[in-house]
Amino acid sequence: MSYVSLKGLRKSYGSLEILKGLDLEIPHHQFTVLLGPSGCGKSTTLRLLAGLEPVSGGKICIDGRDVTRFEPRERDISMVFQNYALYPSMTVEQNMGFGLKARKLPPAEIRQRVHAAADLLGITPLLARRPRELSGGQQQRVAIGRAIVREPKVFLFDEPLSNLDAKLRVEMRAEILQLHRRLKATTIYVTHDQEEAMTMADRIVIMNAGEIEQEGTPEDIFFRPQTRMVAGFIGSPGMNFLPARIEAAGRVSTPVGFFGFVGGGAPGQKVEVGIRPDDLLLARDPATAPDGDTFRGEISLIELLGPRAILHLHVNDTRLLAVVAHDELSGLSVGKSAAFYARPGALHVFERDTGIRL
Repeated sequence: MSYVSLKGLRKSYGSLEILKGLDLEIPHHQFTVLLGPSGCGKSTTLRLLAGLEPVSGGKICIDGRDVTRFEPRERDISMVFQNYALYPSMTVEQNMGFGLKARKLPPAEIRQRVHAAADLLGITPLLARRPRELSGGQQQRVAIGRAIVREPKVFLFDEPLSNLDAKLRVEMRAEILQLHRRLKATTIYVTHDQEEAMTMADRIVIMNAGEIEQEGTPEDIFFRPQTRMVAGFIGSPGMNFLPARIEAAGRVSTPVGFFGFVGGGAPGQKVEVGIRPDDLLLARDPATAPDGDTFRGEISLIELLGPRAILHLHVNDTRLLAVVAHDELSGLSVGKSAAFYARPGALHVFERDTGIRL
């Protein structure tokens, strides 16, 4: 039995339907990330799980128990919010113990739990301070500590790192992941940051317009996107897309030339192909490319990113991005052309009308 189960979950505000019958099963101890563009329904899903808003339809089960109509305090869930939601007039210790005090636990037990969580998070020296005296990262640790002391069945994180600077986000990402592994908690984490999702998740659930587009491991999502939406959403820089036509089994024609691919489809079928910029390789010697399938592109811009660079290419009226290692830049410059080919087996082919992978 799944530890968290959503069955036909719906949420509407009047005639506006936010969630359209979500079905999702999350096993015990798993770190699941809900990922998708703004407005796709991921934060709404979390709020329904927490009991902060009533559902419009469907069922929520936790550990085999139907909690759909339960109050938030009855669900045994802790939630960490984007804005920390700390009480400004309370000390760190009081903030972390507030929920336990509301449950009328003995003061000695509250103190023991708070100090144990503070020690785990490295914030014991901050217990006497108030939120205004803390940095953003310290406030986030306090918010996480407040969730830990409740010892819940499920942890919910709603974009908890979006207010932090880039360096601190990376540090906190590692801390949250280590904490999850130490506590062996069932965790559901909402983000719009695909890098967070790819590095933290056991499983990623891609949401789009109130529905699940695809779910799977980070490797599944990245290397075998099942729809054009997922392919275009995951990856930085984004995937190149080209209109194409299947010429023969495993071979398509595009505006920049012919490519081989692995998949189905019928000769003559109109499709759309996607190829990641990292999978467009420089052909220093075009004769070495598979089947001789190379094309030349004029370089219009070079973006240097330390150990690699993004090349902006013009191939007739088509624009493409390619990524090369820094040591491959020799001889390349804006205004010059270079030959490229697609990494064998790296082409993604989608039905043009439905956007579904072939």
